Amino acid sequence: MNILAVSRLCAIVCLTTFLAGCSSVGLGIAIPVVPGVGIGLGVGSGGVNAGVSAGHGPASVGVGVNQAGRVTGGAGVGVGTRVGGASVGTGVGSSAVIHDPDDPDTRNK
Repeated sequence: MNILAVSRLCAIVCLTTFLAGCSSVGLGIAIPVVPGVGIGLGVGSGGVNAGVSAGHGPASVGVGVNQAGRVTGGAGVGVGTRVGGASVGTGVGSSAVIHDPDDPDTRNK
């Protein structure tokens, strides 16, 4: 590894450690379908999640569903870099529940 790759990796590790104190932490992988659109699978503090995302540059939006059937939508920004043969990155974002099958207000409608 060259010095630039090491410094980028250190920055990502430091930022990830800093973000570990957040209320939601996860790890995921996305497979590009067409440029700017990917399907992904992740696991985190909310469980397993599968979804579709679209993005351009550092910004992205997506929708996903977890193992309990809860559908969420989210938007975020992030940074990434190539380390060896993999792309590694980190980001911040916000999400909201679109549909929750366990919500008593919507279950009987």
